[in-house]
Amino acid sequence: MIRVAAPRAVLLGVAALLAAAFATPVAAQTEPEDFPDPGAPIVDPDFKVATREFGLDRRVEMYQWRIGEDGYERVWHGALIDSSGFDAAHANPRALPLENRRWWAEKPTLDGKPLDPAVLRTLGEWRTLRPGFSRLPANLAASFQPEGEGLGSAENPLEPEIGDLRITWRELVLPPLGGKIVLRDGVWRLAEDPDAPRVNTPPSVSAQPQHAQRVWPFFGGGLVVVIAVMVAARRRRHRHGK
Repeated sequence: MIRVAAPRAVLLGVAALLAAAFATPVAAQTEPEDFPDPGAPIVDPDFKVATREFGLDRRVEMYQWRIGEDGYERVWHGALIDSSGFDAAHANPRALPLENRRWWAEKPTLDGKPLDPAVLRTLGEWRTLRPGFSRLPANLAASFQPEGEGLGSAENPLEPEIGDLRITWRELVLPPLGGKIVLRDGVWRLAEDPDAPRVNTPPSVSAQPQHAQRVWPFFGGGLVVVIAVMVAARRRRHRHGK
């Protein structure tokens, strides 16, 4: 009587191939595991105000004249008000002595991977920074004093004069980023690109995943081979058993 080992070997081989075909590949990281890191502190080079968040914003306001509904009035304003058409008694300074400026974290990372600057600009939230002024340079300390949430140049903050300045700072913080960013090409980017065109394609109920479409033809072919081998083995055993 001849022993046929081929069916068992073929079955094992086909099973191994099918297992490899259906094996789920290791998924790329889609959710952050740690907290984002802004990197080096951001410092206002003029006033030495610093933050360890993802952005620093300096806002400069000057006390100026403007024309309102009831005539000339004094206001705090973050840009120069052109007074070229005003009378001489209501002239504003010709320029802001200090600029409004904004700085961004240069090398922010998340889980050791770079964080796209677009994430900071799109998802970041500005909040008031109340700094200490222990590092304020001596020349500026002579002109400014703590006022409210920042610094002011008025000798009497309750009675500022035209040309006085008021300076405040904000820092940029990031909200939880889960579901809002993805790791693409080694960089954390926005999950939805605001500049990308949107195409609404309704999902097809009968559509199969691409992976399944590739695997099923192989699976069908492997099954046919298994059945053919089993039938042949039974016929051989039947002939030799007679």
